[in-house]
Amino acid sequence: MFEKDASAMPIYHLAVKSVSRSTGRSAVAAIAYRAGGCLENERDGLVQDYTRRSGIEDAFIVVPQGAEWAEDRSALWNAAEAAEKRNDAKVAREYELGLPAELDAGQRRDLVRAFAEDIRDRYGVAVDAAIHAPHDYGDDRNHHAHVMTTTRVVDADGLGRRRASSTCVHRRQSRSRRSGSGGPNRSTMRWNWRRWPSGAIIAAIPAKASRWSQP
Repeated sequence: MFEKDASAMPIYHLAVKSVSRSTGRSAVAAIAYRAGGCLENERDGLVQDYTRRSGIEDAFIVVPQGAEWAEDRSALWNAAEAAEKRNDAKVAREYELGLPAELDAGQRRDLVRAFAEDIRDRYGVAVDAAIHAPHDYGDDRNHHAHVMTTTRVVDADGLGRRRASSTCVHRRQSRSRRSGSGGPNRSTMRWNWRRWPSGAIIAAIPAKASRWSQP
């Protein structure tokens, strides 16, 4: 298990995006592509089949306690689509994470899982993560992950009526730590990601990476 640590090496990239109907996207199609799965979007009947896609090292879902139904990828993201009625609704959030090339596959998985569990615990959402290997073209150090979250709290009964941050576990955090769309503030998330992984991870990677350690 990895923990945040201010002395950890910085990680180069975190991009925060929304999956929005206003741009013609759906959460079902987005996660099928990222996880290399085959899912039917019950809203429009379209089947998204990316089972032949290569380069996907791992994919997993973490959910709040009592919401085990959401560990089914199809059930989760079709529920996320059904919860939103507006044609311009944001149906998911996505965090694109750059991963240190010095980590092995197991360490990358543990790092992404720790990040996903932190979001779940802070905001009460379901988190679906896919870890990708570098593309055949381009930088062969470009290990990265796509982490998609629901925009609403997830519990045993489904997706909540309120936005995720309105029932955030950390109710005392300031408004400056939340975005206008009801989710985690982008600058806050980037700062949190910059503080990962812990000193224990640094000790596990080659000594040449120690130059990235912060004072």
